[in-house]
Amino acid sequence: MKQPRLKEKYNKNIVPAIKKEFGFKNEIEVPRVTKVVINVGITEEQHQKKSLENFAEQLKVITGQKPKTTVAKKSIAGFKLRQGDPIGLMVTLRGKRMYQFMDKLFSIVMPRIKDFQGISKDSFDENGNYNLGMEEQIVFPEIEYGKIDQVRGLQITFVTNTKDKQIATRLLELMGMPFVKDNNQK
Repeated sequence: MKQPRLKEKYNKNIVPAIKKEFGFKNEIEVPRVTKVVINVGITEEQHQKKSLENFAEQLKVITGQKPKTTVAKKSIAGFKLRQGDPIGLMVTLRGKRMYQFMDKLFSIVMPRIKDFQGISKDSFDENGNYNLGMEEQIVFPEIEYGKIDQVRGLQITFVTNTKDKQIATRLLELMGMPFVKDNNQK
């Protein structure tokens, strides 16, 4: 079975480039994206079960994998939330599905975003992971606008195996993530 296009690009082009640029001696030292986690919070009280089912189907179509329902860890009276209540959905992508999703996100989905100028390099955490928030799921080509009940946002986390933000930034840049150019960044 054929490797995903982005995985081939990573092995043939990105590994040698990062190895040379940062002085790694072995290919195993070169950082990589280990997983991609997609989270969605569903907060409306009325029709929550129907909303969860509807968006779970949309997330399944977007990612190619069935999402896991996340539940509240503790009760919060101010939000009318009880421990164990479903509050969102989550998908963790690894391997082939991860590379296919990243390729689709960078080359098809992001160019479809209205007035897209690139994404900020400021969303790295201290572990070299990148967090990307998307305001609406309708930018994915698989979503049929007539079948959605509400436009919802997604949080996508790219988990890398490096703690260095500079190396993680360069890795995602070489993989095709469209960062804002430095001269335009505020």
